[in-house]
Amino acid sequence: MTTSTKASASLMTMLALLSALGPFAIDMYLPAFPQMMADLNTSAASIQLTLTTFMLGMAVGQLVIGPLSDQFGRRKPLLIGALVCLAASVLCAVAPNIETLIGMRFLQGFAGAAGVVLARAIVSDSARGVHAAKQFGILMAVGGIAPVLSPLAGGGVIGFAGWRGVFWALAVLNLLMVIGSIIIVKESLPREHRSKGGVKELFASTGRVLGNRRYLGFTFAFAFAMAAMFGYISASPFVYQNILGLNPTAFSLLFALNALGITVTSIVGVRLVGTLGPLRMTYIGVSGLVVFSAGLLAVVTAGNTPLFPTLVLLFLAISSLGFIFGNAAALATDQVKKYAGTGSAMMGALQFTLAAIASPLVGLAGEESAVPMAIVMLVAGIISLLSLLALTRGGPALPAAGQAERHLETAAR
Repeated sequence: MTTSTKASASLMTMLALLSALGPFAIDMYLPAFPQMMADLNTSAASIQLTLTTFMLGMAVGQLVIGPLSDQFGRRKPLLIGALVCLAASVLCAVAPNIETLIGMRFLQGFAGAAGVVLARAIVSDSARGVHAAKQFGILMAVGGIAPVLSPLAGGGVIGFAGWRGVFWALAVLNLLMVIGSIIIVKESLPREHRSKGGVKELFASTGRVLGNRRYLGFTFAFAFAMAAMFGYISASPFVYQNILGLNPTAFSLLFALNALGITVTSIVGVRLVGTLGPLRMTYIGVSGLVVFSAGLLAVVTAGNTPLFPTLVLLFLAISSLGFIFGNAAALATDQVKKYAGTGSAMMGALQFTLAAIASPLVGLAGEESAVPMAIVMLVAGIISLLSLLALTRGGPALPAAGQAERHLETAAR
């Protein structure tokens, strides 16, 4: 797909930015919720619905755009999605009432899903095995940084331009993505490799993807690990502040530290995957998630929730996710190369569905208990491990590092 290291770096930068759109669109405007309630004269529940509809749009958009890209190629849906997302961001910025904002947030999520689902599909089209795992690792490293940077960036924009300024900033970001996609992103799925047959073939390709046992195993491992992360994200403000007694500044720093942990392990994983292979790296990450989550559950159920052990175990459990995401995503998409768009869509939709389920579960015992969070993380880790053990055995091995490099060089020519 690319012919030089420089072009490859440019492409990966562009794909990483496309993948980061979701976290920026979710987290940047969170500090402005009270301001939005007053400005739009509405309730907190209605403002929160703007977040829910965006997430729903992201899930539905991936299910629609991914399979369509298997028929029509990656570049055209990517450009259309980026342009529609740009328009939706502008309409969010000028929304006169909460009803318009809710509708435009759904459209923004639906169109923005193109960047998320097609970034993974483009990587799957262009690389295999170890090389694909490295590229997915880079995407996930950026994904670990984005949730930390976006609230900070959002706070700065809100202080200067109010909540509407956030959506203008997202519109500018979308415009840059449109320009970058036009200049940098080339078509990665040749016509002869595209599926044919219209709507009937869309359903048939979805059935073939869902019927691939190894794909399901790696996808479940990825998605349940993501559920563990979202359970932690949802509970962390209460665990750090209400239970451990830390102030908001300390919470922000510790949250950033854990996000940095995922980023570091993602980068380390990129370095090690050529030696250990993506399957072994995934097992290391999932095993770490299970062990450290079990330790966390033991600590928080023993009474008093001690500060230092809780912080250390949380850091280790969350950091282990960096070994899972990129490698599991590469292994999953490698099973359905012919239907990479559909495979990426199913993975993304399941990710958002499980995140939506995990987030409220961590609050079942109220704001003064970390036990539900630890249970959610442990159960998600165990299901992730069982999925690997039960569903991924007996398939062909991925190419070794040298074979993967030769495959990429051949594709580039």
